[in-house]
Amino acid sequence: MRDKRILVTGPAGQIAFPLVAELARDNEVWGIARFGDPATRQRVDDLGCATAQVDLAEPDWTGLPDRFDHVLHLAIFQTAEPDYEQAMRVNAEGTALLMSRFANAESCLIVSSSVVYANVADGAHRFVETDPLGDNRAPYSPAYGITKVAQEGVARGLARALGLPTTIARMNVSYSTTGGLPAYQLDMIVNDMPVPVMTGGAWFNPIEQADINAQVPKLLDAATVPATIVNWGGDDAVSSEEYLEHLAALVGRKVTIDYTAAGIPGRALDNTRRQALIGGCSVGWRDGLVALARHRYPDLAVH
Repeated sequence: MRDKRILVTGPAGQIAFPLVAELARDNEVWGIARFGDPATRQRVDDLGCATAQVDLAEPDWTGLPDRFDHVLHLAIFQTAEPDYEQAMRVNAEGTALLMSRFANAESCLIVSSSVVYANVADGAHRFVETDPLGDNRAPYSPAYGITKVAQEGVARGLARALGLPTTIARMNVSYSTTGGLPAYQLDMIVNDMPVPVMTGGAWFNPIEQADINAQVPKLLDAATVPATIVNWGGDDAVSSEEYLEHLAALVGRKVTIDYTAAGIPGRALDNTRRQALIGGCSVGWRDGLVALARHRYPDLAVH
């Protein structure tokens, strides 16, 4: 995209920050968040992104332009506490307030999560967009899953009511050289810490940040009324055991897996719809993790 005015919520986040850096090169990008830490806001400002303090639970849009070409909604409320009230206010109501305020945009991308799918016994099950949704109540954030389902309902309804072309993309596991689940698991391996994995195993479709950046404009182009709903992850599904062994080998370590009911539930994706809409990924999970290890631990990683 070039010469567009783009609004990004949660611009300091793991996915949003490098995305903003990419978009700000050729576009007018605005980022909104609560920005409780001034240093965090400064980091976003330094990317060439205009920032404003906005709490999606009680938004004050003063100081923002009246219209954006595209709205990218990546902000979330996630906590280990069972705060369903605040999670609903931010994740669901905040989405409604955002879409209503900027209903004059060309398109809107709502970044949901594969956490919305109901748990199944088979960890290697490939979820399709029409699979049942449910409240998995993950221990690390019990209110997150159900309020992301609520967010999708809000976004679907408002896309129709407002005539706002919308894509709802269910993110799987993202990573880059600076963060993401595989990066944090690599840190644990290097520090000889056991890595918690969901009892029974977990499967994911890791997607590298370069593919996320490249696919955002395509997801915006795919926005429709009613909303386009699509899985968003890497091309290949892989078990936690396989990619953790790969990470460990890259830094010359052994991985110790701690199977626990408190692990992160896996969600292996069927990518048929996404590949038909916007094509495949350019970075395979093996190559992506090699680059991750080399950047994060250059003295340990194989070259």
